[in-house]
Amino acid sequence: MDLELCGKVVIVTGGTAGIGKAAVKEFLREGAFCAVCGRNKEKIDAFVKEMPERYTLAMQADVSDKLQMEKFAKTVFGKFGRIDVWVNNAGVDIKKSFMDYTDEDWDQIQGINLKGIWDCCRIAASYMIKQNSGVIINISSYASKIPHAGGAIYAASKAGVSSLTKTLAAELAPYHIRVVGIIPGMIKTGISEENIRENGKEYVQNIAMKRLGVPEDLSKPIVFLASEAAGYISGFDMEITGGKYAAQNTDWPWKQLKE
Repeated sequence: MDLELCGKVVIVTGGTAGIGKAAVKEFLREGAFCAVCGRNKEKIDAFVKEMPERYTLAMQADVSDKLQMEKFAKTVFGKFGRIDVWVNNAGVDIKKSFMDYTDEDWDQIQGINLKGIWDCCRIAASYMIKQNSGVIINISSYASKIPHAGGAIYAASKAGVSSLTKTLAAELAPYHIRVVGIIPGMIKTGISEENIRENGKEYVQNIAMKRLGVPEDLSKPIVFLASEAAGYISGFDMEITGGKYAAQNTDWPWKQLKE
């Protein structure tokens, strides 16, 4: 299927590793131009060495800093002349019990996960409204549906992201801008590394497909949602979870195979 993304300009925040990097590679395969930002200079430098300079741009910028993101968007527009797709992928989590969290923890997590996406959506929309087209993709979390103990602030931030996706889908529709969300399951990335190490077997028990996800499981769906093949999809969170909690007893069908 030709997704008609050749020549489109795509921004992916947190695009130097994990889900973001996998999505960038998939967009490049479709012929798109990609720009990424991140806070870690070493990862930015590694990305620049790995990716084709003609089709990519990488810049150190923190999504919790609105001025930095405005500068980043301006740089992308200056190089490529437009912004067609903006993927809000950058995120952070700090695992603590409720009473151990500090105000600084709240500010950091909400600043990146929710306010950062709020600011990025507004920046993206400021370009897309002028061109009367665009797609914004917000990476949420299964924690927006079922929160987890030890991650109260993260879950609250991601619930806000899913709500924001629906509201913006309505507000930006008159400008032919679609806003969609992704709810990943337990995906093997840096942000989930500690959780998987401690609770990996327990997580798999609740997944119908009986495996954890990898970033490449999300890259093709993200690219699909950015394309005109998904042109009537907006205000919707796509779950990519391997059937997480699809049934209460996901072990039962597997046991039948052994009998």
